[in-house]
Order: sequence, then structure tokens, then C-alpha cells
Amino acid sequence: MPLRGKRIAFIGGGTMAEAMIRGLLDKHLVPPSHIAVSGPRRERRAELAKHFAVQTLASNADAARGAHVVVLSVKPQVLPGVMKELREKLDDDQLILSIVAGATLRALRHGLDHAAIVRSMPNTPAQIGLSITMWTATREVTSDQRDLANEILGALGEVLHAEEELDVDRATALSGTGPSYVFLLMEALVDAGVHLGFSRRVAEELVLRTVEGSAAFARKSGRHLAELRNQVTSPGGTSAAALYELEKGALRTVLSRAVYAAFTRTRELGAAAEADAPPKGRPG
Repeated sequence: MPLRGKRIAFIGGGTMAEAMIRGLLDKHLVPPSHIAVSGPRRERRAELAKHFAVQTLASNADAARGAHVVVLSVKPQVLPGVMKELREKLDDDQLILSIVAGATLRALRHGLDHAAIVRSMPNTPAQIGLSITMWTATREVTSDQRDLANEILGALGEVLHAEEELDVDRATALSGTGPSYVFLLMEALVDAGVHLGFSRRVAEELVLRTVEGSAAFARKSGRHLAELRNQVTSPGGTSAAALYELEKGALRTVLSRAVYAAFTRTRELGAAAEADAPPKGRPG
């Protein structure tokens, strides 16, 4: 158990940090006494302390002190200030694990003046332990630290390691942002069901079960998605009529453009983070 005896600090106590804390505690990977969480809002700190019995602090530097792993779980726009506060206050053997969207290894290394960094991108289903997370690391991250990162992220769901950092940007656009595409599609299907005459409650149940079952079946079957689609598309049938309209409406092209727009925005966030980070070795 790589996390045995280890202390973890969460810099930022938002939704994703809460999901990670819940996963770690539910799987008994660390005790509550080995988790510290920092955040600016007193009410949120009190809520986390009451619900999880973890230590909560207002100061990011105080939370990070003595932790084996420091998880950066803040919004991209507040990252520069957080890095300034932590800069020169981290020990060389501490592992930084970032889940900040778009924050590159280069930006984190320079902003924190620290070398051992893991960059990752989980997604919203982490809140129920069904995330898919892609991560990568700097060369200075040791084998033991990689095991720590893998176990922490594994508490959220499935984990994929990427040798190339660009894959994390790609994953941010595809799986990190992906739930929003699925939710929009589901919302549109529910609206279509209501238009047909169903109550919204019945339409939602039909759509939720259909999406849930389709995903589970696709994973279990192991078949190509196109093969599964052909399997339910009879010549002249209802699926053929519906798919014709979707293809005519350029659904594939619109989705591809949406994913690429998310990828472009991820790269922009990374460039902004690098611009905000002071050069390595210069005081923040």
C-alpha cells in the first residue's frame, strides 16, 4: 500500500477535492487525520471538517507543510496566487499532484520552483468513483511517487498514464470536458421525449437508462462502436431514419469541432499559466 503512513494536503476544497477525499477514505487508503485541506471560505472548511473529520486550514502553506503529497485542486484563474504562496515553502521530496485544467508541467515547475510534479485530468464521474483520469509526470518524480499518484487518482476510478504531456491536453478536451457533451445530448433527448408527449420524469428515466445501458453494453461487448450501431440499424427502420437526420445535421462534425475547441482552450489556459509563472530561480 503506497499510501500507508503518508500525509496528503489538498490546496483547494472544491467538488473534485471532495471526491478525491471521499474516495481515499472510502477505500481506507489513508485515515482522516492524514488529510489536510486549505481554502479561503470558512463555511466550506467547516463543512469538510464536519463531514470527513479532516484537518482544515485557511493557509495553503500551512496545509502543505509536512505533507508527502500536495494536491493542487483550485480553479485555473487562482493558480498563480496559489503558486506564489507555496513557492520556496515546499520540500524537494514532496510530490505535487495537479488536477488544475490546462496547467502545464512547465508552468507548475516554474511557478512553484519545484521539480517533482504530476499533472492529471480526472472528470466529473469522480464524484461517484467512476472517473477516467489521464496523468503524466516530470522526470524527477520517483517510482515510489508515481505509485502514490496512481493510487490517489485510482481512488476516483480508472487511471491511464501518458508518456507525452500533450495527451493530457487531449484528454482534457475529450474525457475531462466529455461529460458536458453527454449531458447536453441527454438533455436534448429528454426535450425530444417531452415534445413527443412524455412527462419530463418519464423522458428522463428513459434517456438515463438508455445511456447507462448503452455504455455498459458497449464496454462488455468489446465490439467496435460502428458494429454495435449497425446491429440496431435495420434497413428502412426507425434507427435508419433517425441516423439519417443526425448525419444530415453534421452531428459528427459538430462534435469534432466542439472537442477541438476544448483542446484549443486547454492549450490557451496552459500558455496563460506559463506566462503568469515567474522564470525558474527568480523569487515570486
